[in-house]
Amino acid sequence: MSVTHPESHGTQVPADLHGLPVVVIGAGPIGLAAASHLVERGLDFVVLESGSGVAAAIDEWRHVKLFSPWRYGIDSAARRLLEQAGGWNAPDPDTLPTGGDLIDSYLAPLAKTAPLTDKIRYNAPVVAVTRLGFDRIRTAGREDAPFLIRLADGTELLASAVVDAAGTWRRPNVLGASGIPARGEDDVAGSISRALPDVLGRDRERFAGRRTAVVGAGHSAATTLLDLGELAEQVPGTEVVWVVRGADQARTYGGGDADELPARGALGSRLHKLVRSGRVELVSSFRIESITETADSRVELAAGDRRVVVDTVVNSTGFRPDHGVVGELRLDLDPILGSTRALAPLIDPNQHSCGTVPPHGADELAHPEPGYYAIGAKSYGRAPTFLLATGHEQARSVVAALAGDWAAARDVQLALPETGVCSSNLAYGDSDSESTGGCCGPAPQAVDLAVPASRGLATGITGGLLTIVDSVPTNQKGCCN
Repeated sequence: MSVTHPESHGTQVPADLHGLPVVVIGAGPIGLAAASHLVERGLDFVVLESGSGVAAAIDEWRHVKLFSPWRYGIDSAARRLLEQAGGWNAPDPDTLPTGGDLIDSYLAPLAKTAPLTDKIRYNAPVVAVTRLGFDRIRTAGREDAPFLIRLADGTELLASAVVDAAGTWRRPNVLGASGIPARGEDDVAGSISRALPDVLGRDRERFAGRRTAVVGAGHSAATTLLDLGELAEQVPGTEVVWVVRGADQARTYGGGDADELPARGALGSRLHKLVRSGRVELVSSFRIESITETADSRVELAAGDRRVVVDTVVNSTGFRPDHGVVGELRLDLDPILGSTRALAPLIDPNQHSCGTVPPHGADELAHPEPGYYAIGAKSYGRAPTFLLATGHEQARSVVAALAGDWAAARDVQLALPETGVCSSNLAYGDSDSESTGGCCGPAPQAVDLAVPASRGLATGITGGLLTIVDSVPTNQKGCCN
């Protein structure tokens, strides 16, 4: 389906303002997709990556296998650059990549193509973005001023526009049920693991023979629980506790056979079997209020008069964007999700599954600050309905807008497979699944949004952190939490 938009919000800053480049923040899948489209549009650009290599966030979970095959994971402009460069062997479109495969077989070779290799600056974390000579209050002449980007080392550069694809991986949600850290949470930080630890590999010793609580109802939680279940079979004394705020876990168990991505449907079905077998202890309706260290150096989670005592905790409660870096820009953020106000109703997890998010692009991503766009997982704020393929289309639309091609920018089109449930990310192991139905009841019909043959199927792997989507609070109603 092609969507026609009304006139753009505000005045668009020309991408060649003062002959300055477009700055892309983040060299992950969406940032490099934007860079690839900038190459094809003939616009100058610089990519700033906080890590020492491409997709530094994904590199931290490179052991995890995605549940969506390669055919949905490569941006169209990026593919053209790789094919033009020669020497690139396109992955089998029907196989499931790991995070490491995504880097090694796609993003790293893309970053080394001639149009990109000298345009990416590594170890360059951005700490502030503003307008040169303008704070948020001053208006007169604002749109003619370049953007000023300050890096952690104190260096600064100017830009005609900013495409913020920084993601959310560095900003995990807290364990506390009220959106702020639970009492004592900061004091036991050493006993809390971030999402998606390498349970069966690098981090094995941290969990083997110990009792672990996984907190969260998203698919990163499910992935970790399955790994811990396997570890429990290998190492006696390994115990697994699944702590969730909600009372009904149907949304996590997912769509089963109704999911058009079989590996994703199998993920929830396998977890359901694990819980029913008793190998995972489910503690539901548990809203963490305090966390303390016990006399024997264990961790006690408390919710009212209920207690869960474990050796370590995995925080799989999701992520949130960091808008503080752009605090001096004029942003129009939805007060609930933290996305743009125009995008919020299209991605609201109370209304939409990943497969029912409509096409959207530069118009919905625009802020009152002309020339600044957040794309990718960051654009969705706290909503867990983000798809990598949606990020590719965002990048294409935004770059077209920066080039002044508003017809192309507004011709946003997407085809998404029905999920049977919204959310997430990663699955592996057997494909044995039993249908549990969608989290909202019977799975709806597939959403078929026509895509021109010249552009191909713009579907993708999911991710709340580039390719990962985690849970939102489970006390809300809806498919995606």
